[in-house]
Order: sequence, then structure tokens, then C-alpha cells
Amino acid sequence: MALMNEPRVLLLDEPTAGINPTLINGLIDRLRKANEELGITLCVIEHNMRVIMNVASDIYCLANGKILASGKPGELQKDKRVIDAYLGGH
Repeated sequence: MALMNEPRVLLLDEPTAGINPTLINGLIDRLRKANEELGITLCVIEHNMRVIMNVASDIYCLANGKILASGKPGELQKDKRVIDAYLGGH
């Protein structure tokens, strides 16, 4: 429904919350298509790291109301601050 008005920007707050894990892949595909084919900028707030790493081209990680780190998904997967705060330390 959000796409009916042909938005330029779509703000999504926890779009995968409560969704069956099997359906999440379909949502990831649809979000990518909205961005790539329709040119819609996505601003996604998401705690599911698998989702955000597969959808985002640029990520801003927040902690305590401040930007903890920002960068490309591959960069942030290696950032110790992000690992400790979001991905769990090894």
C-alpha cells in the first residue's frame, strides 16, 4: 500500500518484526526491487542484521542515541564496536 502513491522515500520501522522467517527473504527481494527498479530510497530501522546487511548499501549504527559507526555492510561487519553492540562479540 505504501507504494501506491509512488513515494521517493520509504521509511520502514522494523519491517520484519513478527514475520515468518520464510517470508523475510521475499520481503528483502521486494525492498531491493523498490530501490533498484523504482528508484525509491529506503530508510530502514531494523534489528535483524541479516536483513539489513542484505538490503542496505550504507548503514548507520546507533547506540545510546548517537551514531556508533557508519559505512558499507562489509565494513561494519568487521567493526569491533558494531560487533560488540549488535552482532555479539566472539
